[in-house]
Amino acid sequence: MDYGKSYGDPAYGNRGYPQGYNNQPSYGGEQYPQQTYPTAQYNSGQPTVITSQQYPGQAVVITGQPTVFATQGALARPVNDYLGYSIFTMLCCCLPIGIAALIHSIFTRDAIRNGDQTTAEKSSRMARNLNHTALGIGLAVFIASIIFIVVTLATANN
Repeated sequence: MDYGKSYGDPAYGNRGYPQGYNNQPSYGGEQYPQQTYPTAQYNSGQPTVITSQQYPGQAVVITGQPTVFATQGALARPVNDYLGYSIFTMLCCCLPIGIAALIHSIFTRDAIRNGDQTTAEKSSRMARNLNHTALGIGLAVFIASIIFIVVTLATANN
């Protein structure tokens, strides 16, 4: 037996695929129509009613519930966001640390607006610490530069 031969081989009579393979068999009897599916209609905040007739004389009604979003309001006792302090330290003292402090100040404002007390307190504390650090670095650089100028002028006059 030669296993290398296929159905299309002339030695087998060029049989190919079975006849009528793509045709659907008919079983007799009544053919059923294609079923319809309900189509969704979205109304903001209103209940959705979908109607469709799948079989003659039978209506299907599907009622959807409206979506409800629950959000918290602003905090009753908001924490300090140190926004002005952050802008001052960013412009006058130490730019990189001042930018970080400004970002945390904005995070604090967002948390206050969203009603998240814990995040607001953490961001406020971080903004305050970064502002104090930036102010300390700015004052240290300012004092060091004044001392450097005074020493340079004193040695230049001698």
